[in-house]
Amino acid sequence: MLSFSYPWFQSAQLFFKRISFRIAAKFSNIGQEATFFRDNLVGKLCKSLAISGLILYVFYILLSNHPCCQSSNFFTNLTHNWGSHPMITTDSPTNLSDLVFGIAASVNTWRTKRIYIDAWWRPNITRGYLFLERTPTNFLPWPSSFPPFRVSENISRYQPYNKHRMPHAIRMVRVIAETYREENKRVRWYVMADDDTVFFIDNLVEVLARYDHRKYFYIGINSECVTSNIDHSFEMAFGGAGYALSYPLAEALARNLDVCIKRYPTLYGSDHILQSCVADLGVSLTQEKGFHQIDLHGDLSGLLSAHPQSPFLSLHHLDVTDPLFPSMNRNESVVRLMEAAKLDQSRLLQQTICYHKPYNWSFSISWGYTIQIYESIYPPSVLERPLQTFVPWKRIRMPPYMFNTRFPSKNPCEAPHVFFFESAEKIKGEQIVSTYVRKFPRLLPACSSSGNQSADHISKVRVFSPLTRLHGTGNRRECCDIVRVAKLNVSEVKYRVCMKDEIMG
Repeated sequence: MLSFSYPWFQSAQLFFKRISFRIAAKFSNIGQEATFFRDNLVGKLCKSLAISGLILYVFYILLSNHPCCQSSNFFTNLTHNWGSHPMITTDSPTNLSDLVFGIAASVNTWRTKRIYIDAWWRPNITRGYLFLERTPTNFLPWPSSFPPFRVSENISRYQPYNKHRMPHAIRMVRVIAETYREENKRVRWYVMADDDTVFFIDNLVEVLARYDHRKYFYIGINSECVTSNIDHSFEMAFGGAGYALSYPLAEALARNLDVCIKRYPTLYGSDHILQSCVADLGVSLTQEKGFHQIDLHGDLSGLLSAHPQSPFLSLHHLDVTDPLFPSMNRNESVVRLMEAAKLDQSRLLQQTICYHKPYNWSFSISWGYTIQIYESIYPPSVLERPLQTFVPWKRIRMPPYMFNTRFPSKNPCEAPHVFFFESAEKIKGEQIVSTYVRKFPRLLPACSSSGNQSADHISKVRVFSPLTRLHGTGNRRECCDIVRVAKLNVSEVKYRVCMKDEIMG
């Protein structure tokens, strides 16, 4: 290797070394910056691709039947809430505005039937429609106090399939589809009924609120008479009693009703056609004992004085039974019952049983309707069986009713003293006092086997009950005490909460 000792050469050598180091350092910095830029760009691109892929995957599994999420409640609820149909999906309590009523009616009978709708319909509050076979020319202008009417659609296209014994079966079964067409926004329940159905709608709202309106529910009751259920179906909700369809079920029925009508051309009536359509969708009847078809004739007091332990929801066929209250016509009777309902619908017809042991008396109270006083001690298992003051829709030899009954008796130890509801009012102390009066004498001697303590002198009974609403499902009956008897003509009864494990009787 050559070596130079000249000073100028050594200085030049040092100068070039410094320049080389600076150039190398500069290129090194440029390379590091390029590497950083490259790495940063690749990282951001990978993150963007990952996020985009995840979003696309989520949408894929939400909008398809991807197996990974078929059992996921989370994605199921998301899909449900993002669906296109307008039913309410929030967890807010069900109220009256969530119900829509579809009422099958006829111009020919409207003059006599309208009193029943007038009893329960709340103008500008309840939602629904009255479906008539033609324009009610004789009743125009249509009063705003009644449900708005609609003329049923022409059903001539179904003529080849109309072999039903009930002439208007197809028109009436289509009420559900036409009601759905009229009202399908913010609806949870569709309630179907006849024009002579009387509803107790506060109780109806409370009962329906127990069910999930987002599922498929068909809620009602069959007939009180065995023969009616044989003629139709034990699994059928009778339309006169009223029945409720959840939104999804009503929607499915509206979409498939034409096919269903053509499939069942020979069934007797509209209720049986609808039940068959519901069964085709895989849904069965959920029974609520508060609905009442009333396929009965005669005096209903025995039945209604021993109502099942369930909220009272409806009555039907009141134009073919005796008036509910003695010395009143049918219209006056319904108005009287509604007076009690306005103060406390939750207790209406709910049976409460208590005893006056010094006299061996049993009191059976059907709140807002009747009180029966027996001059003997009878356990609840006896008193909750209705007295057979009525007769079946059709006279047959088989057991006529879907429930047990007691036959009326002239035995003074078995025949009750009967008092009917007269009035009710709120009083101080968060109470309601309801008054019941004797309408006719019993005309029997005292019960000798119970000590000859006659109740003939009692002409009036007052009942003190809480102002708070009664919640019946899963709860016991309320208990009561006889707080005043003596030799006066007025007895007083006070309701109370039953003590733990208290046995009545």
